[in-house]
Amino acid sequence: MVRGVQLVGIYDADGTLAGELRYAVGKLTGRSSCALCDITHGWNPMGSRQWKQACAASPVELELVHRDEATADQLAAATSLPSIIVRDGDEWTEVLSTAEIATYKGSAELLLERLATV
Repeated sequence: MVRGVQLVGIYDADGTLAGELRYAVGKLTGRSSCALCDITHGWNPMGSRQWKQACAASPVELELVHRDEATADQLAAATSLPSIIVRDGDEWTEVLSTAEIATYKGSAELLLERLATV
């Protein structure tokens, strides 16, 4: 967390084994995509090296959840998925939309730098 706020990234995929397989097949066939998944994992189900290195060097704590793991309030704050939302007090608000997240593809460090300003 940065300055007492809670950041949560919500993937546009389900966290169950079936959900992960469904997403992988959809990604392979071009029917599914998740800009946040691309940044944090790419094609590596264990997470991308670039993402892990960027997180280790950043003070930002971003909790990552799948859409089926997000709360109703978190999902309500997201205009679409994937989304990065913030809670300050009792309110969840969207920090980065799907389109904004997509602009950081290949730039995990820049994404975390942006989130450090929240």
